Amino acid sequence: MKLLVGAGALLSFAGGVALAGEDSAAPEVKKHAVPTSKDGDLVVGLCDGVTSLEVDGVKEGQKLTREQALRVSGALMEQWLKKNPDANWDPAPAVAQAPPPTKTPEAPRSPPAVPSTPQKPSSGGTMVGGGVKPESGGKDVKKQQGANLQDGHTYGAFSQRDEAIWAASTQAFVEEGNRVFHDAELLGGTVAVSCDMCHPDASNTHPETYPKYQVQLGRVALLRDMINWCIENPVRGKPLADDDPKMRAMEAYIYAKRKGTPLEYGKK
Repeated sequence: MKLLVGAGALLSFAGGVALAGEDSAAPEVKKHAVPTSKDGDLVVGLCDGVTSLEVDGVKEGQKLTREQALRVSGALMEQWLKKNPDANWDPAPAVAQAPPPTKTPEAPRSPPAVPSTPQKPSSGGTMVGGGVKPESGGKDVKKQQGANLQDGHTYGAFSQRDEAIWAASTQAFVEEGNRVFHDAELLGGTVAVSCDMCHPDASNTHPETYPKYQVQLGRVALLRDMINWCIENPVRGKPLADDDPKMRAMEAYIYAKRKGTPLEYGKK
């Protein structure tokens, strides 16, 4: 494996400056242009938009094995950390060595991606027989018939069973995101690299810091923008639509891994 530093860093910076001066123009979608191997070998780019690695013996268009992809990702991260010794990079959690989830949605990873949320006593009380009525959600609903206000029924008339169903549905959604995050094929990747290889168990994704300006993109980004950036570059796949179930599930998984962390949008 040969480390390559792409000339795209300077071009990306220059492009970002130019875009900053064009208030009315839509920002250009950037891409990490990795160097070309003189031997025709596969070159994998890191999500910093600069660091690249040439994989000896694997030609462009060929797919790595998962073991090879793990070694490539590890080498890329090792080089990045050497170049950025003061980076705010958290150590990977010990659970990162656990096997990836199965490819079957009905058989999630063991242990689960995140612990189930403990059930609290129902705050909605007992359902009123005969259907939802103003009295089952809020006594003042009748007085507010013409007001554009939530009448309280949605969260004022639910049972402990309802809460259990909601919690289970959310947990299943997070587990699906866990599965996609660890599966290069589900991500649409073409080189066998998956998100977990650089971000074991979603470490160092810091969803609580979005939205924020991302130098690689040359603009303010949401978490989903950076997910797509990584899918397009290290993973070598096609970006997902905002409403794609896989994108939504991955966002849920990444946020779930940072449960309890204070929001700090804009933090680098």
